[in-house]
Amino acid sequence: MEFQRKNNSIFGKLKGPIFKFSFIILILIGLIYVIGSIDFPAPNKKIEKIIPNENFKIIK
Repeated sequence: MEFQRKNNSIFGKLKGPIFKFSFIILILIGLIYVIGSIDFPAPNKKIEKIIPNENFKIIK
């Protein structure tokens, strides 16, 4: 017959959710670091669009 340990402490009940939460936070921090370390090239073409005055409406 094996003895089973009763886990009635607050830490014992929260051990699983705390571990899952900290694991998710670590993954998010890692993703933010990886995305931040990517060096995207700057655009080399200037985008300029001329909008005619006919499209504007005057609101009083």
